[in-house]
Amino acid sequence: MAQQVQGKTAIVTGAGSGINLEFARLLLQHGANVLFADLAFRPEAEELVGQYQSTPNKAVFKKTDVTSWPDLNDMFKVADQAFGSVDIVCPGAGVFEPPWSNFWYPPGSEQSQDDPLGGRYKVLDINLTHPIRVTQLAISYFLAASPPSSISNPKSIVHIASVASQTASLIVPLYHASKHGVEALVRSLASLEQSHGIRITAVEPGVVKTPLWTEHPEKMKMLKEGAADESDGWVTPEEVAEVMLACVKDDEIDSVPGGSGQTGGKIAIKGGSCLEVLARSVRDVPMFNNIGPYATYKPGVAAADTNKLVGEVMDVLKPGWGQL
Repeated sequence: MAQQVQGKTAIVTGAGSGINLEFARLLLQHGANVLFADLAFRPEAEELVGQYQSTPNKAVFKKTDVTSWPDLNDMFKVADQAFGSVDIVCPGAGVFEPPWSNFWYPPGSEQSQDDPLGGRYKVLDINLTHPIRVTQLAISYFLAASPPSSISNPKSIVHIASVASQTASLIVPLYHASKHGVEALVRSLASLEQSHGIRITAVEPGVVKTPLWTEHPEKMKMLKEGAADESDGWVTPEEVAEVMLACVKDDEIDSVPGGSGQTGGKIAIKGGSCLEVLARSVRDVPMFNNIGPYATYKPGVAAADTNKLVGEVMDVLKPGWGQL
């Protein structure tokens, strides 16, 4: 139940950089209008939006704090006012597990910005609550549209999960918990494609070369020395964005994307699909009996040098840890 992209309107949170920027770029190249919802622009995002000011399809920036529900509601209003409809939604903004909202630096510790009396974790607000709320808002908007979403008038919501949604880690447990939650949300809403024409899918990338990694020294420590300069070990933002676009406009995708010189089988795309994206490889992740991303090693699966960070966790676990 794929939908045509040209002439449609998309909202992409976190579109100021990384995977979401590349997804927004592809949508624009395929003739869609795109609302960039983010706190700020990197120069490459600002340049891209500038290129689509005098074209038939347009790009619009809306400053958005994804932890603010009023901001999330406003981005739908702005997209509707600017373009008259919303057809594709990607709640893609996310963070890894920064020191300021981290399981091992509890609320009240020097590094944490989570209020010990506030009752919430910022990393979960960004990575899990935000995609849940955007999904609610998108479904509400699709059902209230004229005509409403249906099999003959399909709509799409594309989430960004991670291979972390299939695994676990002592180092970043909140990140893994949030991505497991995103995968569960997508699978739970699978039947909306058949009942209401709303296809909800997710991509699950491995280690992607974006500023989310390269500009954070605490994360780069998880990579082997020299890995930042190696192209084979990374998934590219462009690879992930191509799969995201397929989740909107196609009913199947090659397990080995074109241009690699290899051939692979076809993977069906439907509501509830969770597609693992590694370097030059796509896999449909089943709900049950999943072999996991590590069963057969492929480039881009995961950071390879995490022991040093396990040691850092062990160093903080002393009497008095977690006490206010």
